Amino acid sequence: MRIEENVEYVENIKNKTKEVDTVVLIWDWPFGHKFKLRSCSLMYNIKGCRLTTNRSQYTNADAVMFHHREIRQRLVDLLKMWRPPKQKWVWMNMESPANSLRLSGPDSIFNLTANYRRDADVWVPYGSIVEMSLDKKPFKMQTKDKLVCWIVNNWDDSFLRVKYFNQLEKHIQIETYGGHFGRSLSYQDYFKTLSSCKFYLSFENSVFRDYVTEKLFNPLISGTVPVVLGPPRENYEQFIPKDSFIHVDDFKSPQELAEHLKALDQNQERYESFFSWRKDFVAKRSDFGLEHACRICDHIRHHKEYRVFTNINKWYWG
Repeated sequence: MRIEENVEYVENIKNKTKEVDTVVLIWDWPFGHKFKLRSCSLMYNIKGCRLTTNRSQYTNADAVMFHHREIRQRLVDLLKMWRPPKQKWVWMNMESPANSLRLSGPDSIFNLTANYRRDADVWVPYGSIVEMSLDKKPFKMQTKDKLVCWIVNNWDDSFLRVKYFNQLEKHIQIETYGGHFGRSLSYQDYFKTLSSCKFYLSFENSVFRDYVTEKLFNPLISGTVPVVLGPPRENYEQFIPKDSFIHVDDFKSPQELAEHLKALDQNQERYESFFSWRKDFVAKRSDFGLEHACRICDHIRHHKEYRVFTNINKWYWG
């Protein structure tokens, strides 16, 4: 397999120590999208890491991060590579099983998994609720001139979220945006639109345990109440406060949900109670790719034991 030249980030440490940096090689840019290889120490307080995409560093790498989409059909080629005995191969994927094809070939060549699932070796959720820093400005709600909004590009009539939306819009006005509706938004307009809505339909494209994506965290960041369709409420409450969102499963029908949203629209005090958590916490999104590499580094720095993941296909796809 050809060794490719690429960029490398070496963390600048003023006071050098005898401890050798842990090297994580990012084999392919996930989905082909490049990101800045910033300092793991500055971003996540993870020290002693060196991230690189330079494959000439392969023999020196303590871990290699393989993104599922790029290597799914190339496992046979990977098996032909000489592999340093102590090197960890890490399977990384953030798509749900419904949006990821099974591994084509032997699926027992990896040592670790990095995924949104909480039972992965390296857990990296799509976002999180964290304590507010002292220098953060208090939360101030933006002016709301829309009741319910939805932004969607990926449309499939077989999706549960599409079927639910088709029923819900019969009972309440929904402002729709995105490629499917011919109303694409720029990155800046995306968050501006989100903050102008009282409620946002945080509907996942597939329903799996722990699959709680940016569709949830973006409205939380923007000061909008997410109406979620995905795994059970109990699963969401493991990520975010129970009184910060509305779950479609709490209602007998889309019509009942619509009536509830209309009632909240007429009761400002009840509506604002969904933001009580913002007094002490803020929502943040994970940094796709970079955070995975940094947390992989942190994991292998603290876990030197031998480890092989014997059957990823069974674990992930069942």
